[in-house]
Amino acid sequence: MLLLRRHLLPLLRTASPLLSPIHHRACLLFLSTSTSASAAPFSLEDYLVASCGLAPAQARKTAQKAFDEASKDNRKAIEELPNCRLNSASNPDAVLELLSGVGLSRADIAAVVVADPLLFRSSPKNIGPRLLALRDRLGLSAPQIARFLLVGSHTLRNCDVVPRLEFFISFFGSFEQLLVIMKKSSCIVLRYNLERVVKPNIALLRQCGVSVRQIAQVEGRVLGSNPERFKEFVLRAEELGVPRSSRMFWQALTVVAKVTKEKVAARLVFFKSTLGCHESEVSTAVSKMPSILGISEECLHRKIQFLIKEVGLEPQYIVQRPTLFAFSLEKRLVPRHCVMKVLLAKGLLDSNRSFITLAQVPEKTFYLRYIDRHRDSDPGLADAYASACAGVVPSPI
Repeated sequence: MLLLRRHLLPLLRTASPLLSPIHHRACLLFLSTSTSASAAPFSLEDYLVASCGLAPAQARKTAQKAFDEASKDNRKAIEELPNCRLNSASNPDAVLELLSGVGLSRADIAAVVVADPLLFRSSPKNIGPRLLALRDRLGLSAPQIARFLLVGSHTLRNCDVVPRLEFFISFFGSFEQLLVIMKKSSCIVLRYNLERVVKPNIALLRQCGVSVRQIAQVEGRVLGSNPERFKEFVLRAEELGVPRSSRMFWQALTVVAKVTKEKVAARLVFFKSTLGCHESEVSTAVSKMPSILGISEECLHRKIQFLIKEVGLEPQYIVQRPTLFAFSLEKRLVPRHCVMKVLLAKGLLDSNRSFITLAQVPEKTFYLRYIDRHRDSDPGLADAYASACAGVVPSPI
C-alpha cells in the first residue's frame, strides 16, 4: 500500500487540469483512506443529509453542483482543491452556525444551500458580518433574510452587499419590491460598484425622465455597464426613434446594449424588404416594440411567412402590430390559430374577430374564453390545443 501511495502522489500533483474534480476527490479520498483506515473521509453528500435534512437524491445532486461550480469558480490547479473548504465539515459547520445565528430555520437553511451550495465554501469571516448586517443594519427579519439568500446568496459571498441593498431598497421603495425585481432579472446589478457605476447610470436615466418602475425593467448587465458606454446606449436608443419619455425607452436601451449597430441596421433593412414597407413604418414599429430588433432574421421570417400565408394578414397590418413578433410561433401563434380555425368552421366564433385578439390575451383568459366555453360543443378542442402547444400538430411552415 505504501508503495502504491508513493506512485500515486506524484501523479496526483502533476495531474492534468482536464481531470474532473470528482475524479480528483476520489483520489484524495483513496489516499486519505490508505493513510488511516479508521478515519472516514468527509462526504459532502452525507453531510447534507445529516446536517441539513436533505433527501439522499437531492443531497447527491447538490453536492455534485457544489464541486462542479467550485471547480469552475476557482479555476485553480487540481492539487489546490482540498483547500476549497468543501472537503471537511469545518467550514460548512461554521456557515450553518452563522445562518442559524441570524434566525434561519433548518428548512430555510436547507433551501438556501440547495439554491447555492457554494455558500458552504464561503469564508465565515467574510459572510458573518454581512449576515449580521442584513439583520441589524437593514432590519430584515429571518424569513426576509432567507428569501434574499434564495436569489442573492452569491452576491453575499462575493461582495459587501449590504450598502447596495440599502441603496436599492430606498430607491425602489421597499425590500419586498426589490425582491420582486431581483426574482425577475436576478440581482446581478448588486455586483457592480455602487458609487462609480450604478448610481451615475441611474442618475442619467432619471435625468432622461425614465421612471423608477422603468429602471426596474433594465437588465442588471446593462445598468452595470461602464458609465461612458452607458451614455452611448442612451444616444443609440434615441437614434432608433424611441424618445426618452417613451415607456419603451428602457427596452430600446436593453436592445442596443446587446445588438451591434451593424445588426440593428440589418434588421431595419430586413423589415423593409420582407414586409415591403417604408422606413417610417419600420421606425414606428420599433418605437412600439424595440425588442423586435433582437429577434433573429430566421425567426422573424418564419413568423412573417406564417402570418401572411396561413393567417392571411397583410404585411402593412403586421408591421403596424409588432407585438405579434413577441409571441412564440410554435407555442402561441400556431396553436391559437388552430383553435380559431376550428371555432370559425363550427360557427362558434364571430367572423369579425381578429387573430391578434386571440394572440394577445393571457393564457388563462384564452383558455377560459375559447376552450372551456366551448367544451360541450367541441369536447376534443382542449386536447387538440394541448397537442398543438406540444408541437404535435404539423406546423404549416
